[in-house]
Amino acid sequence: MTIIGVDPHKSLHEACALDSDVITRLRMTSSRTGYQKLITWAQSFPERTWAIEGAHGLGRHLAQFLVARGERVVDVPAFLSARVRELGRSGNRKTDQIDALATALAARDAIDLHPVQPEDTTTVIAMLNERRDNLIAARTRTANQLHALLCDLTPGGLPGELTALRVARMLRSIRPEGLAAEQRKQLARDLLGDIKTLDRQLADLDKRLDAALLEHGTTLTDLGGVGVVLAARVLAHSGPITRFASPAHYASYAGVAPVEVASGERTRHRLSRAGNRQLNCAIHLIALQQVRHNRDGGRVYYERKIAEGKTAREAMRCLKRRLATRLYRVLHDDHQRRLTTREPAA
Repeated sequence: MTIIGVDPHKSLHEACALDSDVITRLRMTSSRTGYQKLITWAQSFPERTWAIEGAHGLGRHLAQFLVARGERVVDVPAFLSARVRELGRSGNRKTDQIDALATALAARDAIDLHPVQPEDTTTVIAMLNERRDNLIAARTRTANQLHALLCDLTPGGLPGELTALRVARMLRSIRPEGLAAEQRKQLARDLLGDIKTLDRQLADLDKRLDAALLEHGTTLTDLGGVGVVLAARVLAHSGPITRFASPAHYASYAGVAPVEVASGERTRHRLSRAGNRQLNCAIHLIALQQVRHNRDGGRVYYERKIAEGKTAREAMRCLKRRLATRLYRVLHDDHQRRLTTREPAA
């Protein structure tokens, strides 16, 4: 089996084929012509596996190009190839050739690297979710700027929720005095227009996100406390569920697996600060919804932990760990259902 390690860059890619003790190298451009040259070069290795450093980053385009042609591709994390490079003979030297060889060596010795899968609706949901987060951040920043201007235009600004309709009514009632006040009012109108545009974009994006979730066929929204937005966030940050060997592995990735803290005769557990914080936040919001509205027995479970002597924070951590297991099972069942649906068509 030949391992072809690839060190991708924006304009150039460095490939290194590792076959026993024989090393063959190729340098090509990041273009369709370069990809075809790479495929032609790799034909001399009948049994091959591609190992791409950062297959979901700079190497995404090349990885998807290879997967679409039936090639086996695995993703090599940058820290893993860096560790191989540091422990090798290269010392502190770092070149594209050394990086490509380190990637191939890492793929040869590792046993749990994730194979790259073709992009599907999960990728679409992840992109829409990221776009929605960016729009929300932009709207929050614009609203804060608008609120600051309103405070300068009138004492106390606009109390309560800052909506486009309320701001428009307030601006119509303001009679600026002086050049500075006139410019503040004009800037406020500009920011109000930006907020209206962002609101329209968010409404359109929510429709596209809802359609993508419907096409995906996820049943996450059947869980108590999980709406369209939280379901999209869970799918986007979980990725392919097959990369997790068990619910415990998934809980550790989400940062909800408890960490034991022992001192003397006292033993307790605290929440891990590691893991995917966006996924952790989504699980926390689901837990809050279940406790507040008693969805899926969340409040009953939470109160039972309180009765056992746990603090409110410890009880919430227990609920989040329980939710991680449920989310894993739902995602796993959805994956199996999609595979079963595809088989007759094949």
